[in-house]
Amino acid sequence: MPKAASLAERLLSVYKTKIEELTLQPSSGGRFEVSVDDKLIYSKAETRSFPAFEEIQQKLTAS
Repeated sequence: MPKAASLAERLLSVYKTKIEELTLQPSSGGRFEVSVDDKLIYSKAETRSFPAFEEIQQKLTAS
């Protein structure tokens, strides 16, 4: 959870005008997803790896 919280904090500080809501929800299996406007842009369940900030940043600027 600390890794997810740290990434979430960084995303909010950089993209505060683009991200209306960010929710961290504990779950089994280390699930981590990022959605923008109800559109899933990253899923750890699909990639099987925790994202780097730059990976999410690239997807946010593309959306």
